[in-house]
Amino acid sequence: MGFHFRRQQPVGNFIADFYCHRAALVVEIDGPVHDRQQGYGRFRDRIMEERGLRVLRIKDEDVHADIEEVLRRISEYLRE
Repeated sequence: MGFHFRRQQPVGNFIADFYCHRAALVVEIDGPVHDRQQGYGRFRDRIMEERGLRVLRIKDEDVHADIEEVLRRISEYLRE
């Protein structure tokens, strides 16, 4: 689709797993540690959204189980 993502991109005081400037989209891949830090994740999302970014959170297990579905979900966000 012609979008470029940067990996481990600084966004304010945070590091986004993947960031697309053109789409103002942050993709966060959440592993098991994120289950214990959901409050912090919501805080990060809110700060990024205040900067005009959309945040898409994807579970690490989904990446490993069905990468095609993950790519489809990201494509949907890019079309919006």
